[in-house]
Amino acid sequence: MKRKAATTKKTNVLGNPATPAGISLAGGETIPIGPHESAFREIVTLIRQARQQAFRTINVGLIDLYWGIGERISRRVAADGWGKSTIASLAAYIRKRDPNARGFSAQNLWRMRQFYETWRHKPKLSALLRELSWTNNLLILGKCKRPEEREFYLALAAREKWPSRQLERQIDSALFERIALSPPKLSPAVRVLHPQAEEVFKDSYLVEFLQLPDFHSEADLHRALLRYLKDFLIELGRDFCFVGSQYPIQVGGQDFSLDLLFFNRALNCLVVFDLKVTRFEPEHLGKMEFYLEALDRDVRKPHERPSIGVLLCATKDNEVVESP
Repeated sequence: MKRKAATTKKTNVLGNPATPAGISLAGGETIPIGPHESAFREIVTLIRQARQQAFRTINVGLIDLYWGIGERISRRVAADGWGKSTIASLAAYIRKRDPNARGFSAQNLWRMRQFYETWRHKPKLSALLRELSWTNNLLILGKCKRPEEREFYLALAAREKWPSRQLERQIDSALFERIALSPPKLSPAVRVLHPQAEEVFKDSYLVEFLQLPDFHSEADLHRALLRYLKDFLIELGRDFCFVGSQYPIQVGGQDFSLDLLFFNRALNCLVVFDLKVTRFEPEHLGKMEFYLEALDRDVRKPHERPSIGVLLCATKDNEVVESP
């Protein structure tokens, strides 16, 4: 059953349309807005944009500073044999000369040297390094051992705008191995019509945040994914937009429903997730193609590309398929 929101027009005692009441503050005071809300909103947007730009500028300055310090320490270590005791003395000297300086402990100074020495021969990555916070840069340095693994997380963290908590989760869940070393199983049609699909989908998805017991039903999985939809969208990756749950489609007079329907902005297509708590079976593909055919015929808009279906199974035999 569809429900429509009832719309009413408020009037004042003179019968004229009433203006917005205003914004209520904590102390009970109300700030009148009147007809100026649109102009007010523009100014708030400018403030937020300036704050974000200021943060980016400060972050770039900090990364450049730490890079410069790391470079000088690296050179002194090579030329003059600086060791841990010298760096400890340097940290103490900084504290004495500039008591307001923070983040210049001996341990952090060694990290600045490691930061410089890790990336000094990769000038093409300098812009990405400055997009990440110092915390995120340290996470990548500390948790990733191989150069290709570091570059993978560097590029992805910059693209996805991950906070440090999310970046650490992805590293701990071996995202590099799940994507770079285990590419998703794509149907030939997907590879031809969606060349970018391999960069969008994963071979497996980590959903430990659902907190489901070992034995659960598809309904349990469905409800949990909806409850933690924000976390699931982060796990899916950038450019996924939620469309609906149990999305209705009709074929030959019969009603069916799609477990979860998303839209991917990068691929410009609808993406269906069919949930299974068992292992992958070949007949799942036939059912998915049936759904996709109906979706492309009745739901897909003219400017959108053919839809993609994802079978989310309990085993690693998950498949990504597309209707012809």
